[in-house]
Amino acid sequence: MTISYNWLCEYLPEVIAPEELAVILTSLGLEVENFEQAEEVKGGLKGLVIGEVLETEKHPNADKLRVTRVNTGGEQPLQIVCGAPNVAAGQKVLVAPVGAIVYPVKGDPIAIKTATIRGVESQGMICAEDEVGLGNSHDGILILRRDARTGTAAAEYFQLQSDWIYEIGLTPNRMDAMSHLGVARDVCAYLNVHRKGNHSVKYPYTSDFRKDRRGKNIEVILENRDACERYSGVRIDNVSIKESPEWLKQRIRSVGLRPINNIVDITNFILHETGQPLHAFDADQVKRDTIIIRTLPEGTLFTTLDEKERKLHADDLMICNGEGEPMCFGGVFGGLHSSVTDTTKSIFLESAWFNPVSIRKTSFRHNLRTDAAARFEKGTDISNTVTVLKRAALLIKQLAAGEITSDIIDVYPFPKEKKRITLNWQYLKKLSGKVYLPDTVKKILVSSGFEILSEEPEQIHILAPYSKPDIELPADIVEEIMRIDGYDNVAIPNQITISPSVETIGFQLALREKTAHFLAANGFHEIFTNSITNSAYFDDVTLQTSVKMLNSLSAGLNILRPSMLETGLECVVYNLNRKNNDLRLFEFGKTYHATGVGQYEEKEKLCLYITGLTRNASWKSKESKSDFYYLKGIVESILKQAGLSNYQMQKTGVDHLQYGLQAIANKDPLMTFGLAAASATKRFDIKQPVWYAELEWENICHYALRQKQVYHEIPRFPAVQRDLAIVVDKDLPYATVEKTVKKAGLKKLQSVALFDVFESDKLGNGKKSLAISFTFLDKEKTLTDKETDEMMLKIMQLFEQELPAEIRK
Repeated sequence: MTISYNWLCEYLPEVIAPEELAVILTSLGLEVENFEQAEEVKGGLKGLVIGEVLETEKHPNADKLRVTRVNTGGEQPLQIVCGAPNVAAGQKVLVAPVGAIVYPVKGDPIAIKTATIRGVESQGMICAEDEVGLGNSHDGILILRRDARTGTAAAEYFQLQSDWIYEIGLTPNRMDAMSHLGVARDVCAYLNVHRKGNHSVKYPYTSDFRKDRRGKNIEVILENRDACERYSGVRIDNVSIKESPEWLKQRIRSVGLRPINNIVDITNFILHETGQPLHAFDADQVKRDTIIIRTLPEGTLFTTLDEKERKLHADDLMICNGEGEPMCFGGVFGGLHSSVTDTTKSIFLESAWFNPVSIRKTSFRHNLRTDAAARFEKGTDISNTVTVLKRAALLIKQLAAGEITSDIIDVYPFPKEKKRITLNWQYLKKLSGKVYLPDTVKKILVSSGFEILSEEPEQIHILAPYSKPDIELPADIVEEIMRIDGYDNVAIPNQITISPSVETIGFQLALREKTAHFLAANGFHEIFTNSITNSAYFDDVTLQTSVKMLNSLSAGLNILRPSMLETGLECVVYNLNRKNNDLRLFEFGKTYHATGVGQYEEKEKLCLYITGLTRNASWKSKESKSDFYYLKGIVESILKQAGLSNYQMQKTGVDHLQYGLQAIANKDPLMTFGLAAASATKRFDIKQPVWYAELEWENICHYALRQKQVYHEIPRFPAVQRDLAIVVDKDLPYATVEKTVKKAGLKKLQSVALFDVFESDKLGNGKKSLAISFTFLDKEKTLTDKETDEMMLKIMQLFEQELPAEIRK
């Protein structure tokens, strides 16, 4: 939020230096994220003065140049060569003498130096308005009023103001500080606590509001009392729509807005002054002189101020005329046909309180993120609608020559009561870590707008102001007290006591950290992608169980991801487009699925994305491309790190993989991995293969937690290794070979490893040879050849019977 220093100072009881004010605001929880000086005109016209042209004569060497003598209040007039066609003796002009710097509307700043122009010395420049940033005209020099005093500084003559602009990072619960008066209220509370005296806000409200004459009455009918609890308004006739005075335009510009006309500028001014949004209707467009606050049928068409036709939702709160025609999205955005134009003569000024939930839904539903909606959706002061309305009406009367022709219309069927909160002194000490004196607490609360109902030895009863709708609990009161007193004033205790708690997910976090370190050590980089993605990536079957966003930020971010492949491929293609072709990425994340009406589930995943080379060529080794077996080795190592070995591999037919495998334990999937489907990579215009693995992290943690960590001493007896070559069908997967070996039930068999695959016509049509290494170990003694031969014989018999396989001799 933007706050103007000059504007804020109008409501403060004393002047505070800009730098000191920035420190105060930050200590109040209104963090100043940016703080810079703003000039109405760039450069502030520093060094420029008002001069009088004493005489002019034709340049001896140029037809279009004039040699002038200009009095700038110095000892001697300045000789200045000027090319403007309108320069003449007797004029009061704006002069940039030697040493001054001018900031033109276009181009870089220019330092004025003594120059020789066609043989004649020039000691400065007579300025046009675009040359110094005062306007866009370059038709000639800027001619000033005759009463301008020669030698006066230009900044003084034009009454330029320098301001300081604060960019404040507001937390969502600080709707009370979304205005200059709200910030001033906080600053005064700070001054009351940290400085002597009674400091109060200089409110701009007056009590001289009255009706000028009787005019047409506007009737207000409040049909939807849930979405609009209070609606106030007043009619003002004979208004003159024109340009705003300079002071008002300065205020509007200081908060980053563009002045439009006096009526619109007043409503914007009031919004940033008080935090209460207003809306002005052309009263002649309010048919039957009636305002109806209601919802309209689904699909009703409505043309907004931006000339777009929108279809209404059945829950959109609309401000309608007497014939039921919509004129405005209540609290969000106005309509085209009821807006104030240059020909408007009568206006109806609205000041209301709208339900924050209703406003936010309408605002996001129609993508209308306005300043008014931003305030209503956080909650405004329901008690202040009439006070602010009177303030705005008097400004319109003053600046637009309007006549107030109706009494204040105020429909408030069920007045809200202030929230009553009881604060226990012991609770305040426990939560804040500081002992506060009761008088200090009462001073802070009263300065912040709270009312003290009663006080007891152990507690105090408080009424929260309407301007702070977020205050509901004693903890909120403690926060207000600590914020005004200053968080830095809470001493650090010498001893900190904590209550021990049971860590329920410690193992999962440790395993995740261990896995991340393993992957990083193997050249992987961790990525974090957006869990909100584009529904266009997925087919209709997937979308049937996807979680759709009701208020999506954009058309390309409209569902929670049902798969992590697509968001990962976005990262892959981003790197490939920047010539980073060799990638090994991993991400811990979630996928989201709808399991029923209003029921959803989240699944923890670990996903790997590999493409390009896994090793670059060097003098010692050749380059190595990523492939299925590299990916398989990585994911099997992850399971091994988790202590999992009792699982089965099988082929998978998932749509997002061109081919791959799946690991299963007790019918629970542990992971799927393989080559990403061409349809997926083609969608992102990826032309090189991408290897993808999706690990079911919750299942892996579940089984890893059940594994016992057992210590084994290093074997004292040597292992025995035997090799065996078998001829099998070419299509037989090696996993089947391993399953067959396990059927032998050999407890002394430590490991089985495939070390060679050979294919040749000599083996027979459709055959291949597998060379397998077996390692045997007896922990109690050294194995004999006879024992080893018996175990090998059993394995060979199983191969011949189960596969079937031919043993190569």
